[in-house]
Amino acid sequence: MSNRPSNDTGSVVSLWRYPVKSMMGEELHATYITDGGLLGDRVYALIDQSTGKIASAKYPRKWGKLFDFRAAFLEPPHPGEPLPSVRITLPDGAIVTNAQENVHACLSSALEREVALTTTRPVSPSVEAERLDALDPAEMIVDIGAFMMQGRFSDYAAVHVLTTATFDRLCALYPPGRFEARRFRPNIVVEPPAGQSAFVENAWVGHTLAIGAEVRLRITDPMPRCVMTTLPQGDLPRDLDILHTIAQHNQVGIPVLGGAARPSVGVCAFVLQGGTIRRGDPVRLA
Repeated sequence: MSNRPSNDTGSVVSLWRYPVKSMMGEELHATYITDGGLLGDRVYALIDQSTGKIASAKYPRKWGKLFDFRAAFLEPPHPGEPLPSVRITLPDGAIVTNAQENVHACLSSALEREVALTTTRPVSPSVEAERLDALDPAEMIVDIGAFMMQGRFSDYAAVHVLTTATFDRLCALYPPGRFEARRFRPNIVVEPPAGQSAFVENAWVGHTLAIGAEVRLRITDPMPRCVMTTLPQGDLPRDLDILHTIAQHNQVGIPVLGGAARPSVGVCAFVLQGGTIRRGDPVRLA
């Protein structure tokens, strides 16, 4: 199959928003895309009060429990209006909102570490991530705060896009593995036309993706993958072979990392033109 991307790229099959960084999020039928990405996506995060660092499941020995929390807005957010309250379901089923005076204490108790929920990003954000491929133990924990998107708690890009063709390919390469959207935390999942297979998103880098009548995204980089993809969440088991399979079959150069090769699934995108996006919207390379 040619590496040249097809103009007819498919259609949107699912949309996801994650109001709190590294917590489970909510699936949407429709949403609004702003310059910063999906409205309300990763606008909250937890700050470790002992270190000042942003909590991220990319460092699972500290923050792997975050995948046992689920965040959703009480009402859909609207452009130009204050964000509605966010509801957080704790691992034991209890529910708190950001409007409660004891929200920080509830989250701290559940995580057994003092944290504060905030929408204010530190001036110099610090985010620890664990690298499974590090040869030197001193390089096992790295700080990726410098890559964080301005004004948001996204690690780099405004939007993360991947395709069902990539899931299908990974399932074929490692049949026991459960390659589901939950493991990869995309914002937009695209189903390509019949006949496209494998890691089709790799060919989108450097192109503009048109979604529906309004939204235009600039695809900048393959999405590098880390230990987060292997963590248990809900009924998904811990599975290190998820990341091993990706590393073996789709290790590609990442422009933002100076061209360094990393295990990758999906692509990073920035917003050229915002607007409303819906499940079922056509997707094409503009």
